Amino acid sequence: MKVEADREVCISAGTCVMTAGAVFDQDTDGIVRLVGAEVPVGEELRAHNAVKLCPSGALQVARE
Repeated sequence: MKVEADREVCISAGTCVMTAGAVFDQDTDGIVRLVGAEVPVGEELRAHNAVKLCPSGALQVARE
């Protein structure tokens, strides 16, 4: 599973990191960045929840 993050849309809320810290991180400005190219095994539900909870809509599950 892969996710995408639109750094231009991110509002630095940090919800993604609090929900799925193994998948998402923030740079020094608080803008989302992906920890890796793939969602780690066992983190899929957390990643889906982070996508749903993102207040700016900056996250989405990538179509493969």
